[in-house]
Amino acid sequence: MDNSNVLAEQAENKNIPQHVAIIMDGNGRWAQLQGKGRVAGHKAGVKSVRAVVACARKAKIKALTLFAFSSENWQRPAKEVNVLMDLFMYVLTKEVKRLHKHNIRFQVIGDLSRFSDKLQQNIAKSEQLTAGNTGLVLSVAANYGGRWDIAQAAKKLASDVQQGTMSLDDINEQTLNAQTCLADLPVLDLLIRTGGDFRISNFLLWQAAYAELYFTDILWPDFNEAQFEQAINCFDQRERRFGKTGEQARNEQR
Repeated sequence: MDNSNVLAEQAENKNIPQHVAIIMDGNGRWAQLQGKGRVAGHKAGVKSVRAVVACARKAKIKALTLFAFSSENWQRPAKEVNVLMDLFMYVLTKEVKRLHKHNIRFQVIGDLSRFSDKLQQNIAKSEQLTAGNTGLVLSVAANYGGRWDIAQAAKKLASDVQQGTMSLDDINEQTLNAQTCLADLPVLDLLIRTGGDFRISNFLLWQAAYAELYFTDILWPDFNEAQFEQAINCFDQRERRFGKTGEQARNEQR
């Protein structure tokens, strides 16, 4: 049985994650192991993006969020940053058409103000093209940081209080969550990090509160359908208690 059929069958399992996020780490190290420059790894990583998007769609996962470029990545060598921007433009001009064909809604989350006007325009066009699609929601985090996300949400609430449209007592977890970047998506179930590091690097800090974490040594360009399936299987075996006892959690699942 091929991977697509396995994932399709797992879609009927009630423990299939509804929202998966991935920290796509290891591109540079992969390239160095190949005797190539770091930028070659980023280009090779596009293949893995295609693979996980296809798998997520077949598994009927509702939302997939990919960490493409953090707010800290601007500190990297200028050549590498420029290549990442060029790849982003390529995805927006080429790959988004494929996403649209498969009924995938595309969006970019993060502080887009630092990007060029042309890139911002292409982002807006890509989001508009796929806005009406009803399948998988693919979110790409670019110039994104979890602390930034929480801070901008708090700023919006403070502005509402200042303008008198809400009171201080109205601020709670629900109203703050409503101002975060992924508020309209299912709660994050599974956070995957490739590349062998055991940290979440300022990614989806608010959303990951009760997400299951999955770490793998596989470098991102080598992360394929089988690796994604393995992560989904691992999630399926986890006992998610959300602060309750194991017995309570199991009883609720019956």
